[in-house]
Amino acid sequence: MAQKPCSMGVQEGSCPFGLWHVHVVWSGDRVLQVRFGRSPALAPAPTPFVRYLAGDPDALAGLRSVAVEGDTVYARIYRAVQAVPYGETATYGEVAARVGTAARVVGNAMRTNPTPLVVPCHRVVAKGGIGGFSPSVDLKRTLLAMEKGRRIS
Repeated sequence: MAQKPCSMGVQEGSCPFGLWHVHVVWSGDRVLQVRFGRSPALAPAPTPFVRYLAGDPDALAGLRSVAVEGDTVYARIYRAVQAVPYGETATYGEVAARVGTAARVVGNAMRTNPTPLVVPCHRVVAKGGIGGFSPSVDLKRTLLAMEKGRRIS
């Protein structure tokens, strides 16, 4: 995943997505952090993120997230969220039932997800609406629309 094939150190880069820049911190194929900001990083984001944000549904498939490591409740939640297919959604309650916890715990896990997009927390929605998303619910709507092949203006 790294821009320089022989480099295995920690790297950081970003790519634009609408009014946002997706900042990625990674080492090899292991993603350590993803965050959204208004300013670009000095280096480019890894190619799989650029492809994903251009609408490639399989672009992030080969990446590993630090969030899914271990057997904590949150790691199990993050693995369940990774199983939600591109272009589809699941409710907080549905994810909770798959993992054996409460919807509120799933919501807390989504709020603290260190690697959004790799663990696609934007695909987790409330029973009666879209739910929350940091830094912007509008960004969540845009990601969901992109995955469904629709444009949001």
